[in-house]
Amino acid sequence: MTELISVVGGAVLDSLSAPARLLVARRTAPPQFAGMWEFPGGKVEPGEAPESALHRELREELGIGVVLGAELAAPAPAGWPLNDKAAMRVWFAEVADGDPRPLEDHDELRWVSIREGDEALSLPWIPADLPIVQALLASVTSANRADSLPGN
Repeated sequence: MTELISVVGGAVLDSLSAPARLLVARRTAPPQFAGMWEFPGGKVEPGEAPESALHRELREELGIGVVLGAELAAPAPAGWPLNDKAAMRVWFAEVADGDPRPLEDHDELRWVSIREGDEALSLPWIPADLPIVQALLASVTSANRADSLPGN
């Protein structure tokens, strides 16, 4: 069996300590995903640590530096299945420097409310990302009751 491609994604929040909004990105390619929303991020390069890859990808795609929070718990050690060849690990993050803008792979960025979840769930997500969005919303709702995200 071949090893899964390792992908990282950033659940970029307006605040790690009191999250109310999530930054989402609309894809421009490939054609089957163009116009759909996703977590910004990308592939981990050989020899690269996943957290380093996420910092690199967010700088390349959005022009931002971030502070990473906890990793969103995934259903498998490799992360969230994207397809039969790739899995994604997702970290909570907060912008530390720069203003997010779509530099690569995206044509629009949007801050969406995660307090109720309706706004985030109303977007047309890449199908593999939807279970991650649902888990993120459940985690944030639980954290808001407990006054902090897991690991923060």
